[in-house]
Amino acid sequence: MAGAAPHVMVLPFPAQGHVTPLMELSHRLVDHGFQVTFVCTEPIHKLLLDALQQNAHSGRGDEALDGIRLVSIPDGLADGDSRRDLGKVLAGVSGRVPAYVEELIRETEASGKRKVQWLVADSTMACCYQAARNLGVRVASVCPASAACLVTSLRIPQLVRDGFFDDKGFPKRHGTLELAPGMPPLCPTQMAWNIDGAPEGRQAAFELVFGMAQVTGLAEIVMCNSFLEAETAAFKLCPNVLPIGPLFADQELQKPVGQFWPEDASCLEWLDAQPQNSVVYVAFGSLTIFDLRQFRELAEGLELTGRPFLWVVRPDFTSGGLSKAWFDEFQTRVAGTGVIVSWCPQQQVLAHPAVACFVSHCGWNSTMEGVRNGVPILCWPYFSDQFANRSYICDIWRTGLGVTQSEDGLVTKEEVKIKLERLTGDKGIAERARVLRDAARKSVNEGGSSYENFKRFVDLLTE
Repeated sequence: MAGAAPHVMVLPFPAQGHVTPLMELSHRLVDHGFQVTFVCTEPIHKLLLDALQQNAHSGRGDEALDGIRLVSIPDGLADGDSRRDLGKVLAGVSGRVPAYVEELIRETEASGKRKVQWLVADSTMACCYQAARNLGVRVASVCPASAACLVTSLRIPQLVRDGFFDDKGFPKRHGTLELAPGMPPLCPTQMAWNIDGAPEGRQAAFELVFGMAQVTGLAEIVMCNSFLEAETAAFKLCPNVLPIGPLFADQELQKPVGQFWPEDASCLEWLDAQPQNSVVYVAFGSLTIFDLRQFRELAEGLELTGRPFLWVVRPDFTSGGLSKAWFDEFQTRVAGTGVIVSWCPQQQVLAHPAVACFVSHCGWNSTMEGVRNGVPILCWPYFSDQFANRSYICDIWRTGLGVTQSEDGLVTKEEVKIKLERLTGDKGIAERARVLRDAARKSVNEGGSSYENFKRFVDLLTE
């Protein structure tokens, strides 16, 4: 097979929660002998290289990553546009990136490298599928979110026709709707395209999600980073979407999965010194931003629990103006019990026996990583599909609890303390989390449904 291994181009949407699962998939393809070119927009490419160098994973030059070739394309934004403005990023992706992808495929071939036979692309990048098809490149689609999220996106044209939304994605009806029993109910004001900021940003988000309805027509195979037992109802609704998750790069969790920031691995040694099932792990992904009042309430709530905690506080986690004196004093008070890092190897943390629970924004990657390790989750969703993921965790799987905001929209320190005490003391939640964990592990092991679907994918690529 090595002689004939096809050249696969992998294309994630430019965000951490999309890069990680597609990087995990890429490692698995390399293990099967494929040649993989991993395509990121320039700002993301730079973050990956900087983090890799600082993590000292790669002593083999910048462009290689365990057999994965990293290349970049422009992101379509103008000089001076903020990459934190999701609306601008989305407009750049849908408006300009397809042409850059087409150009890259042509250049790759012209440079004498092996012809790109497959584009394995994020379902959120459906806008690029036709560009690949125009050049005779076959397309495989990977949804890094839940099957429920993908199924909902595929149903958008129908939901617009049925009068739930107008043609710009604004809700026309109140209340919730349910696509099928056993799926998270949809709240029209909490859809994946409901992002803060300028109306044109929201419009770009809606068009991108609306465009995902083309996925099934242009891709030869549609896969999802999920597993059958987690989302039975969603997979029943869309039998042509194949679960291949929960994805992971390697059993030992040693391969780099495309982190945007250098990981502070010293927290693993600290975890080694903590009693089993004692630590509260707190991480809100790569995009969530807390205002100062909320940040303080969370900090003081963690302190109130009296439990050891590991908290990921990105340099850009608060909306500016955090009092250094206050934060230094807080860290002094919790020294010994609380460890604060700017980024960490999350998969290794969640697999650690010292971790008792996970305070999470409910991004799908974090959700799957928590599920795979049987860790109960305290849900604190922020935007997009995170509300539906909370519904899975709290209402359908019942492997976690949600935080409740006070009347002024704040999650108080008392709420943090009470919910963490309830979560860590609930034997039913712990048992259900273990059962779901076992189902997840069974699905990716030999003979499991995700394992078999992945094999189908590999066979298709080698046809």
